[in-house]
Amino acid sequence: MEYTVQKLGQLAGVSTRTLRYYDELGLLKPARVRSSGYRIYGQAEVDLLQQILFYRELGLGLEQIRQIIQDPAFDKRAALKEHREQLLDRRRQLDVLIRNVEQSIEHTEGRINMSDKQKFEGFKQKLIDENENKYGKEIREKYGDDAVNASNAKLSHMTQEQYDEVTKLGEEIKASLAEAIKTGDPAGELAQKTAELHKRWLMFYWKEYSKEAHAGLSQMYVDDERFTAYYDADQPGSAAFLRDAIHIFTGVKQP
Repeated sequence: MEYTVQKLGQLAGVSTRTLRYYDELGLLKPARVRSSGYRIYGQAEVDLLQQILFYRELGLGLEQIRQIIQDPAFDKRAALKEHREQLLDRRRQLDVLIRNVEQSIEHTEGRINMSDKQKFEGFKQKLIDENENKYGKEIREKYGDDAVNASNAKLSHMTQEQYDEVTKLGEEIKASLAEAIKTGDPAGELAQKTAELHKRWLMFYWKEYSKEAHAGLSQMYVDDERFTAYYDADQPGSAAFLRDAIHIFTGVKQP
């Protein structure tokens, strides 16, 4: 079956402007364009749009999506299976939060007693699940299951005060990094302060500190585009600058 841009937009629940923008980006080209200028989309384009919307739902940027779907090794069947697993992970995270809300309601109504620790377990488990879903495979390959499991256990047992502190530290790191980048010197006082803050942040998750592991993690921030995207969201080059600052801080230069 074939669709005009308007009909496809109605079918998929997206605007015609969005479809035209995808065309301009080379993300979703129509199967053909009539002499009248109307874009016509076939089954292949319908399936591709579904893939694009799946990736958008999972939070990927358009440039990342374009690189994925235009990769010669792109496997539609494998991609659908991956989407399914990620959506199931998201559902599990929501189930945990829903149960936490239900317990809070029961506590408010006086039907159960809920400790302060229990009130925040859903949020911490959501964070663990999100990190596992995004970075679990790479982190486990690099540091091993024992180290990752220990880190997850440490997070799940954090008190609310510790959780607030580590969250605040994460914000301080980004603010300090932004100021340090302005100096252009990863060995400077501000950059080294940022590396120290990053070490303090890590110790909320790591069982013990290792300069080599710290340097290795900072290198992953540059090597893995997902980490890079997080740090470079406000200022391109932030991940690389932080990596350089940490390498100087630890005295460990990665190959």
